[in-house]
Amino acid sequence: MRSLLRQALWVGIALLCAFAFAIVTGVVRPQEKVNALWMVVAAACFYVLAFRFYGRFLARTVVGLDDRRVTPAHRLNDGKNFYPTHRWVLFGHHFAAIAGAGPLLGPVLAAQFGYLPGFLWLVIGAVVAGAVQDFVILVGSLRRNGRSLPQIARDEIGVVTGVATTIAVLFIVIVALAGLGLAVVNALAHNAWGTFTLVMTIPIALFMGLYLQRWRPGRVGEVSLIGVALLFAAVVLGRPVAALPVGSWFDLGRESLIWGLAGYGFVASVLPIWLLLAPRDYLSSFMKVGVVVLLATGVVVMAPDLHMPPTTAFIAGGGPIIPGTLFPFVFITIACGAISGFHSLICSGTTPKMLEREGHALVGYGAMLMESFVGVMALIAASILLPGDYFAINTALPAAQLTAMGFPPVEVGELSQLVETNVQGRPGGAVSLAVGMATIFASVPGLRGLIAYWYQFALLFEALFILTTIDAGTRVARYLVQEMGSSAYQRFGDLNWGPGVAIASGAVVGAWGYLIANGSISTIWPMFGAANQLLGTLALCVGTTLLIKMGKARYLWVTAVPMVFVGTITFTASWQLYDLFSAKAAAATVAKEAFNFRLDAALVASVALLAVIILAESARQWYGYLVQKRPYRTTEIMGTEAYPIPTDPTL
Repeated sequence: MRSLLRQALWVGIALLCAFAFAIVTGVVRPQEKVNALWMVVAAACFYVLAFRFYGRFLARTVVGLDDRRVTPAHRLNDGKNFYPTHRWVLFGHHFAAIAGAGPLLGPVLAAQFGYLPGFLWLVIGAVVAGAVQDFVILVGSLRRNGRSLPQIARDEIGVVTGVATTIAVLFIVIVALAGLGLAVVNALAHNAWGTFTLVMTIPIALFMGLYLQRWRPGRVGEVSLIGVALLFAAVVLGRPVAALPVGSWFDLGRESLIWGLAGYGFVASVLPIWLLLAPRDYLSSFMKVGVVVLLATGVVVMAPDLHMPPTTAFIAGGGPIIPGTLFPFVFITIACGAISGFHSLICSGTTPKMLEREGHALVGYGAMLMESFVGVMALIAASILLPGDYFAINTALPAAQLTAMGFPPVEVGELSQLVETNVQGRPGGAVSLAVGMATIFASVPGLRGLIAYWYQFALLFEALFILTTIDAGTRVARYLVQEMGSSAYQRFGDLNWGPGVAIASGAVVGAWGYLIANGSISTIWPMFGAANQLLGTLALCVGTTLLIKMGKARYLWVTAVPMVFVGTITFTASWQLYDLFSAKAAAATVAKEAFNFRLDAALVASVALLAVIILAESARQWYGYLVQKRPYRTTEIMGTEAYPIPTDPTL
């Protein structure tokens, strides 16, 4: 009886999912405005079904998770980088580390093309591409002592591929961190309230780390309640502090914010992982998950209509926010919400060094679905704004020009008064997202007068998303720099050697800080999106090799199909971006601008060339294993012994 009820429940969820998708896509009621409620229902049902069936298939059948294996967190425990972590704290760290600006700002910027293309790529791409990449790479790294993606590529594919992957990953992560940091800088410039609140999360996280490690070990519930209470206090106190003379300390310009951000990234990279990075990510995850759930609840209760049309005229190009046509730019603009190569660095960086049990590796699949849901909520927040107001916030175009495009601003002045900040002409997506979120929260009866608080709360929400990716990403990049430097000086590769840690961390923050200082959202974000998706292609390529060496060649379609699709998209985008940056460099009248555009073009071209080398070498290896039946070796381990893998990779 219980089995029949369970089956009936899953059938009911599947039918509800299909009906909601039919409404969102216009198959049902095509003449009516779509209510945001149906986007929430369609996405939530789709994720639940995917985790229950596809996620379980990957865990049990494709990779065969086994809790009898000893994880690196236990075997190599050093109290700094390798450290067994409670599964909920681990989820908090992992989700906070992967969920940066991409799922928040990418969908907002992609709303330029209409809500439908972005929504479909978010939900379908995450299930069949992004979550698969994260899970396979996490398991592969976990079974190789937490090795990084470049190390795995070198060990499993070859030295050439390993070197190319290391260089490509380092380029990509620097560009990614610059794109994420730029969003923080644009959102918090001369915003004392928001800056104060964000700064306070650092001592709160340090307190939580010491509380959990030194004073009350294992008391996760206690420290969670204290941390959340302190976080909300920081939001509430931000407004009066900003009005006091001391508030001028937090009223920072763009340059000061860049220096402050670089300083934070450096400190988070060198301190023990349990002291700042893990507790801060765990604290942030409470706000992230909580706010997403509150947003979804608000949408379900208030059921706002989507004012943005399903598609706009900009699908053919000529949009004021993102250059280029729907294909390929909607895919690279959405970036992290559907698939993110950056995730593979976390999945082969900090997270595999913290897993208590191998069965907890499903965090890689589930956290990606949660991030995709964040992207859906961001898309809704942007799409409930009137299109004219959306474009007035995200561009610097005058009202007359927007009106001539068919998108006259209507309520942008009133919105600025309500949130007590001028929101017009604030490109980058962060401000329009905060306005949309505040509008949803303030639509609850009796809360309209608190919209300014909701706006600052939303900005903090965004900034926490971004900073937790910056700190984890900087640490992962530091690992890569130390790994590269060890070939010249062996001790430099010791992750606990102070001088090496400081030099590598300084080089990383200096590189992404330079790009932030000299870039804009229209140059860095498309480059970040293309580079990020190229890294996703490479991660799926490495994942395909790992499946072959697990003796699971019959399931290669799991990684190979999304690899081909994402690769086609990003190579097309890279070619177009190279032409775009080269043209801007040729037209620039200032030498510094010309240099920066040439640098952008060189970065895109270099990463694309490295990707071609890696894919070609991998394809050669696959042909040898699958067609020529060549034997192979693997570095996968079980406990302290070599894991026995058959040498005949038959299907």
